Amino acid sequence: MFGPPGQRGPLLFITLTVLLDTMGFGLIVPVLPNLVSDLGNVPLNEAAIIGGTLIMTYALAQFLFSPVVGGLSDAYGRRPVLLVSMAGFAANMLIMAFAPVLWLFFVGRALSGITGASYTTAYAYISDVTPQERRAETFGLVGVAFGLGFIVGPALGGLLGAENVRLPFFAAAGLAGLNLLLGIFLLPESLPAAMRRPFDWRRANPVGSLKQIARLGGPLRRLAVTYFLWMMAIQSLHGIWSYVAAYRYQWTPFGIGLSLTLVGVLAVVVNGFLVKKSVKTFGEWQTAMIGLTAGTIGYAMHFLADAAWLAYAAIIVGALGGLAVPALQAMMTARADPSAQGELQGGLATLSSLTVIAGPIIFSQIFVRFSGEHAAIHAPGAPFLLATLLSGLALLMMSRSERTSPAVAS
Repeated sequence: MFGPPGQRGPLLFITLTVLLDTMGFGLIVPVLPNLVSDLGNVPLNEAAIIGGTLIMTYALAQFLFSPVVGGLSDAYGRRPVLLVSMAGFAANMLIMAFAPVLWLFFVGRALSGITGASYTTAYAYISDVTPQERRAETFGLVGVAFGLGFIVGPALGGLLGAENVRLPFFAAAGLAGLNLLLGIFLLPESLPAAMRRPFDWRRANPVGSLKQIARLGGPLRRLAVTYFLWMMAIQSLHGIWSYVAAYRYQWTPFGIGLSLTLVGVLAVVVNGFLVKKSVKTFGEWQTAMIGLTAGTIGYAMHFLADAAWLAYAAIIVGALGGLAVPALQAMMTARADPSAQGELQGGLATLSSLTVIAGPIIFSQIFVRFSGEHAAIHAPGAPFLLATLLSGLALLMMSRSERTSPAVAS
């Protein structure tokens, strides 16, 4: 699974890095609705707006700094950037663990966004050490780590949160600290000095980063728009699922954690087994099409899911949407120069950050307007109708893209 022996150690560590980071984030998800509601002194459904604003704070910081992080990793290597990201995540969790007031939560999320977490540089690292024909499969490893993190993280967070709502934050900080120590001693550099290039502020900003993606050609622009639409649709779940589940199905933190554990199990199955088989059988383009189709159906089911068992059915169908991102990532890295993989991932992170800035606010506002005592029409699944339309547009855009990727040395 990890490729030739020379690649196994670095790829295993990168996978572990993403796993620990995802566990850290998953730990706090089940307790956020009640904690935000208490600190903000607002009802649970209105707490979704504060929760969405917290996510937007992280995304805005990442939007501004992701191109900088990508440029720095192209100039100075992946290792130092990853280590700083790990330290930033640990500091963020500690700030939130001790925060007596809500505004300190926003400080913590901004710090985490500035450091950029680990995902952007992890993708660039994978591109450095993996040949093009294995990238979709290897990008799937990030999805496996994400899935495993969401199996253990939310379940553990629900259990710890039942004892004390602050305990998951301390546990997350501990995992991040462990990750940092492992990185200091075990993480090798993946980008040789000969392949680095000087840092350029003209390119290391959101506008310059997006321009660089646009200059890579029409086919990549179409793929980037597809990626953007798909990531925007995902925010209907990533941004407000805890709040929707608590309100619509009256789930406790344990119930929310259980649903996210199922998401994690399915992500492991899809990314660990189905991505490789699908790419080998159908190719990257068709794999992305299958993922986008399943995701669109899954969002439509979430819109209609008035009963909890229907929500679980929607999670199961929508899980196949996990095929889309590894295939899209592989197709896009094939169109970028080896020395610009960090910049490409910074640009994609910029696009993703835009969706995280706008998505939670949009979806939480829709949720509030169609739920609660004063809703003109009671339809708490309304955010997923917009998600269905967005993923449907992504599917249409993908259907019009080139089916083959150009050969690029790696």
